[in-house]
Amino acid sequence: MDRPSTRRAFWQGARDGLPFLIAIVPFGMIFGVLASEAGWTRVQALGMSVLVIAGASQFTALQLLGERAPLLLVILTALAINLRMVMYSASLAPYIGAGGTAARASAAYLLTDQSYGVAISRFTRSPPLATTAERLGYFFGCALPVCLPWYAATWAGAVAGAAVPDALALDFAVPVTFIALVAPALRSRPHLAAAAVSVAVALALHRLPYNLWLLVAALVAMPTGALVELWQERR
Repeated sequence: MDRPSTRRAFWQGARDGLPFLIAIVPFGMIFGVLASEAGWTRVQALGMSVLVIAGASQFTALQLLGERAPLLLVILTALAINLRMVMYSASLAPYIGAGGTAARASAAYLLTDQSYGVAISRFTRSPPLATTAERLGYFFGCALPVCLPWYAATWAGAVAGAAVPDALALDFAVPVTFIALVAPALRSRPHLAAAAVSVAVALALHRLPYNLWLLVAALVAMPTGALVELWQERR
């Protein structure tokens, strides 16, 4: 293993992931604040961020729990939202799958929308990173400015609680983060089809209780994208 080249790849990944701090910090603070307002302790709020590291499913689970939705529904909805991680993993496997068990397990834990988006963009660009070790180093570097600030921001938000004024409008971080991640990736017909169907289903079913529209939209959009991709391959 060429350790100097791996270290260089790690710090390059960290630098490439830095811009997400603009959204990660306020996004994490919002979750901490809302968890505090919902009656969660600081340890509970931080524990969820450390165990899950998935803002969308965390916010959804927090809202559903506040509405006293059945626990099974909360779990199923969070899993449906995070099913995209399965596709992320499959996409990354050709690049980092040859790493050891510990490296793959660590990469699975640190896999987020941000770390995936930055890493896969680099892995598919020329000149490529030559070795699995370099690619793993780059991926872990991407995760550094995402995960650690997420934990810290959650704790800060939980401590601040309701003291954060509404005038700060921290909720802008949620749509900004996903627009920044998703919009550049909508370059193929399967991606566009999945996005269009998910939006249409979500709008049509937005009155469903317990945010079930989100679960249904995710379950319909994913096979839509897969079917369009199969149709393209057959052509």
